[in-house]
Amino acid sequence: MELPTIAAPGVGERADAVADAACHLYDAVAPWGTGVPGGWSRTAAEDAAEAIETTAHALAYLDPGAEVVLAPVHAALAELRRKLGLTPADPLTAAGLPATPRTVGNPRRTRWVRVLTPPSPRQPPSRTTS
Repeated sequence: MELPTIAAPGVGERADAVADAACHLYDAVAPWGTGVPGGWSRTAAEDAAEAIETTAHALAYLDPGAEVVLAPVHAALAELRRKLGLTPADPLTAAGLPATPRTVGNPRRTRWVRVLTPPSPRQPPSRTTS
């Protein structure tokens, strides 16, 4: 499969921003080394894992077989979450593919909490004079 040279509106810019953010994250974490307290927090680790999972979900739209190729990424992140005691992400099927349908509007589900807010006050209809 040969990809086009120009992405759909917003795709190139967002992919570039993700790549830049990943580089900045690495630069912030690398000085701490592995296993040294202080570099990562639980929330930061969950956010980073969710970013990778969501990016893998997005990459699955490249090609009909891409989701199967990316299944090990989801399995590895599920194992990392288990090892770190983080909230599990989407459940995987027996084939190692995410079981969550791709129609979910907000992929950040693992720490998402619904906050109930009062409805906005009703506004009277605007009256235009003729």
